[in-house]
Amino acid sequence: MQKALYESTLTSLPLLGRGKVRDMYAVGDDKLLIVASDRISAFDVILDDPIPGKGAVLTGMTEFWLKKLAHIIPNHSTTVNPVDVVAGNERHLVEGRAVVVKRLKPIMVEAVARGYIIGSGWKDYQKTGEVCGITLPAGLQQASQLADPIFTPAAKAEFGFHDENVDFSHVVAEVGEGMANEIRDITLRLYREASDYAATKGIIIADTKFEFGLDEDGVLHLMDEVLTPDSSRFWDAGTYEVGSNPPSFDKQFVRDWLETQTWDKTPPAPRLPADVISHTAAKYQEALERLAK
Repeated sequence: MQKALYESTLTSLPLLGRGKVRDMYAVGDDKLLIVASDRISAFDVILDDPIPGKGAVLTGMTEFWLKKLAHIIPNHSTTVNPVDVVAGNERHLVEGRAVVVKRLKPIMVEAVARGYIIGSGWKDYQKTGEVCGITLPAGLQQASQLADPIFTPAAKAEFGFHDENVDFSHVVAEVGEGMANEIRDITLRLYREASDYAATKGIIIADTKFEFGLDEDGVLHLMDEVLTPDSSRFWDAGTYEVGSNPPSFDKQFVRDWLETQTWDKTPPAPRLPADVISHTAAKYQEALERLAK
């Protein structure tokens, strides 16, 4: 198994910040170098054990989808090679896992599309019959496919807290009605086109989240990770069953193992055993192989 990168340590560029997975560096005033580490989080806690190859999978998957969906909306991509913006002795830290992107003004809304009722949407539906203010038909089961995909935004939470499902009026209040409509329409179009393609590979995209930003001219761009196992719920169409919680190509194996441990879901998390790490790495790699190869 390849060596994992828990945290990048570049000194040739200014570090702007670290997220749960990505480290961001400034490339001049108008670009960013984003390095996808192999860190993994569960229940909003970053675990001490990285997943080898995970960062490369996330980067490769995002690049694949950005090219495939570029006809729908501009995105953050540039033609700058990451190895050309760092010192020679740091190239191995960015090759295959980093991208140089446009520096955009992020819109502080998670744009979520759902084609199936699962996760927090299923919990909300059970309580109210609605998801993000959208009334759904009675009698749906867990993992039921919806008649049409729905836009179910979330308000971005501070680090360590869960994003909160909100209704469309929250998005309108954040960005205005015109931009809110554009974000909703583009989110659903991206989801539909990606889902149709994934279906040809035997993969169901149950739901996914997109992030958007504005350039200096106010033009909407797709940014951050796109249709990866971290931002999406991928199911194997061959084993999908309504009324269940289908296994997904992501960190679910880690979450399931953690649920068997005596842990209050605050740091530090239990250390992951080797078989959980290797199995999770294999699921990420399988998602890339099936969708983007």
